[in-house]
Amino acid sequence: MRHHSGPCPAVHASRVAVSVLLVTVALAGRADAQKPGKTHKLEASPTTVAYGYYSAAATPVLRIASGDVVEVTTMLTNVPDRLERAGVAPNDIEPELREIVAKVTDKGPGGHILTGPIYVEGADSGDVLEVRILEITPKIKYGYNGCSGFLRSNCEQGAGSKIIPIDAKKMTAEFAPGIVIPLRPFFGSMGVAPAPSAGRVSSNPPSTHAGNLDNKELVAGTTLYIPVHAAGALFEVGDGHVAQGDGEVDQTAIETSLRGKLQFIVRKDMKLTWPMGETPTHMITMGTDTSLTVATKVAIQEMVDYLSASKGLSKMDAYRLASIAADLRITQLVDGNVGVHMMVPKSIFKKER
Repeated sequence: MRHHSGPCPAVHASRVAVSVLLVTVALAGRADAQKPGKTHKLEASPTTVAYGYYSAAATPVLRIASGDVVEVTTMLTNVPDRLERAGVAPNDIEPELREIVAKVTDKGPGGHILTGPIYVEGADSGDVLEVRILEITPKIKYGYNGCSGFLRSNCEQGAGSKIIPIDAKKMTAEFAPGIVIPLRPFFGSMGVAPAPSAGRVSSNPPSTHAGNLDNKELVAGTTLYIPVHAAGALFEVGDGHVAQGDGEVDQTAIETSLRGKLQFIVRKDMKLTWPMGETPTHMITMGTDTSLTVATKVAIQEMVDYLSASKGLSKMDAYRLASIAADLRITQLVDGNVGVHMMVPKSIFKKER
């Protein structure tokens, strides 16, 4: 979800052809034998959030070891007075949201309240941070949907946000009478610090540091692989969604606060230029850019390189296979840098006996 327009860091379209050469064995093994380490709790508060930015200069709020698990809470991307104007009862506004909005003065240039940064011991530039998404649940009983985005002429001026009740037991939300949405919670923003030379970047546009990917596939049971650009990785998470369509065309999903459990593993046996995702059924490559064409080319080329390196195919056959078996999707169109992802089913690959 994109909170408001803001400066977007330049995304370099140039790529390193060997970006996934070390993924071959790494994703096959996935360090599954590594048992969870210590479990930490990280609640969103004025002292544990980065409000609207990713930065290598940000002070870590938690230090963990590779393999550790963090139980985290995140705040929705909104402010109390706006929620009240939309119809949320004052008693239903989270006290920690009121406190964060009132007490955090170092904000922007983006608008997301991100829990973190988390410093992962041993992670450094050139590594990959494996983020295993173990659990995600709604924290509050409502979410909201705004109206802007790609075709904002459909929005009524001054309409404000639509408040949508959440039924956490049924895992559904009633959009309108007779229209019930199944919930698939995910964090819209999961990312690491950019390179120190990039300075502070807005939380709005996703890039090679991941960030505001808004990829609805990254639900519990999936894994996000993020290239590391700074010591400790400095992971941040937020922008909770419980339902979203590919494209996120009106600029928002059902936005809400979430609880999650994440495991972090430093992968020195992997090299990536762009984030990748893995679900129980698919491998996912991703691309972002101000240009939808460039973002699409990145996602396709990343898939070609992954298939070539991991399956022993020529680039031409990998490209052919991507066309035959992989699905190309618009992740989102509303975050400054648009997103495209490509998904290939694991089922087409025979397991080695």
